[in-house]
Amino acid sequence: MAKNVLVSDAQLEITQIKSAIGGKQNQRDTLRSLGLKRIGHTVVRTADAVTVGMLNTVPHLTKVEEAK
Repeated sequence: MAKNVLVSDAQLEITQIKSAIGGKQNQRDTLRSLGLKRIGHTVVRTADAVTVGMLNTVPHLTKVEEAK
C-alpha cells in the first residue's frame, strides 16, 4: 500500500489492488484520474505533486513501486 509518497523525479508503477465499489465518489474519481480502470491494472506516472496528492488520497486501494 502507498503511504506518504513523496514528490521526486522518479517514475512510479501504480497498481489498483482493491475495488472502489462502496468507496467515496472522490476516491472513485481519483482512481479514474490516475488512469486505473480495474483491479490489477497498472499505470506508470511521474511522481509530481499532482500524482502524489492523488496517491495519498487512495493509499488503501493502490500499490506503488518505483518503475525499473
